[in-house]
Amino acid sequence: MSSKVIINRLATGVPGLDAVLGGGLPEFSFNLIAGPPGCGKTTLAHQMMFALATPARPALYFTVLGEPPLKMLRYQQQFNFFDSNALDQRVRFVSLSEAAMAGDLDQVLRRIIDEVTTHNPGLVFVDSFRSVVQASETEGNAHNKLQQFVQQLGMLMTSWQATTFLIGEYFTETDANPVFTVADGLIWLRQSVERNSMVRKMQIMKMRGQPTLPGLHTFRIGSAGLEVFAPATAGVTVRQDASTPRLGMGVLKLDEMLGGGLPRGYSLLVAGPSGSGKSILAAAFLAEGARCGETGVIAAFEQNPGSSRNRVVAELIASGQIGLVETQASDLSIDEVVFLMLAEIRRIGASRVVIDSLSGFELALAPTFREDFRESLARLVGALAASGVTVLMTSELEDRYTDLRFSPYGTAFMTDSIIVQRYIEVDSRLLRMIAVVKLRGSAHSNQLREFRIDDAGIRIGEMLSGQEGLLGGRPTRRPADFDTGLSAELSATQRPARADGASDD
Repeated sequence: MSSKVIINRLATGVPGLDAVLGGGLPEFSFNLIAGPPGCGKTTLAHQMMFALATPARPALYFTVLGEPPLKMLRYQQQFNFFDSNALDQRVRFVSLSEAAMAGDLDQVLRRIIDEVTTHNPGLVFVDSFRSVVQASETEGNAHNKLQQFVQQLGMLMTSWQATTFLIGEYFTETDANPVFTVADGLIWLRQSVERNSMVRKMQIMKMRGQPTLPGLHTFRIGSAGLEVFAPATAGVTVRQDASTPRLGMGVLKLDEMLGGGLPRGYSLLVAGPSGSGKSILAAAFLAEGARCGETGVIAAFEQNPGSSRNRVVAELIASGQIGLVETQASDLSIDEVVFLMLAEIRRIGASRVVIDSLSGFELALAPTFREDFRESLARLVGALAASGVTVLMTSELEDRYTDLRFSPYGTAFMTDSIIVQRYIEVDSRLLRMIAVVKLRGSAHSNQLREFRIDDAGIRIGEMLSGQEGLLGGRPTRRPADFDTGLSAELSATQRPARADGASDD
């Protein structure tokens, strides 16, 4: 009875790549890294090489370029992964330019065999393999010679128990080349310029013996090298019930309208026109969490939450009770934003998350990612829900008075709860109204309540009396008193007493 062979998987040292590969790179595999010029092929190869090379598993890097290896290293050593102490010890560079330019594939192969035999590497890189292909095309019957060369090289590397990488410039996946068939793995890099955005994506076209993540995965090249943003898995979300603990919103009468607060682990959409108080409510939500000893994260895509315009959040960020996700990049992808948010959630152990706002979030994405923004939001909400945090998202709406939409993206079904803020006109004045539209699995108020915003935050009054209050009509009476908001700044015991001596409640 034959036993199952276990293939060892190597950690590539590239953040996010192991997840996309399905657990790492199969040891002793024969791989091709392909894509157009400038997409990051050589940088990816060097990053993996310096991460994988050890004294017991040294690396040979064959250059088939018109420029010497010294010039290539001059630029690659700018990356953090570059280790000059590894050169000529764990990592050795060999130039094949002379043999490649002669167009003699047999000579190229003999040179590779001689070097591999001498140094016994565990990792072999040939960059750029496309140069070998082009050189072979100058001779007759080049296709057959190239196919024979690739097959021989693949068999030799496998017999030597070396993990091999061929780096080549290919512009489309349809470029005919026998190496595509022989290779165990095919990593395809691509890039595109859209307006002022550079979008880079990676696709694992092939990786024998393991389940890779399908589709295109965005990546960014920075000082640390490549960082791949694998899609976050939604996981299993535990549905809340009536016994789920409730979180305070920081606005007392809003908790009352929610039936005791927002259930922990829920996602909440706060929708309303510009200036209606969405960001102030989000700040109250985070401040209430801090007052209860909880940490939070805010992803800011509009005003800077650390500015003086949002003093409460600025102080909490400065104290470390709230983590800030903020980027000025013009080529963001949804997977990169989710990656940044989850990393910050894990860093400070956050239980509350605010996204302010979805409108600004959409504009921060590269144009190509705005086309499927609705699908992207579903992934984001699912990933955050799986992490166990409670999420508040704001969304700006154009207030048309008679339009009862809750989100311009059709995302209302994705969230567990919805709060809408609107304007109403009374005596030639604009007043603010708030209502709880949706709260899954829980009873909630159906009242329309006026609210005010002052230095203490949000103050919610009594129910509007008038059948047309939501649609811009005139209520028959005005509430006499208003509750306070931002309980982190003004607790119930600090509220000024009413003139009539009655309780606010």
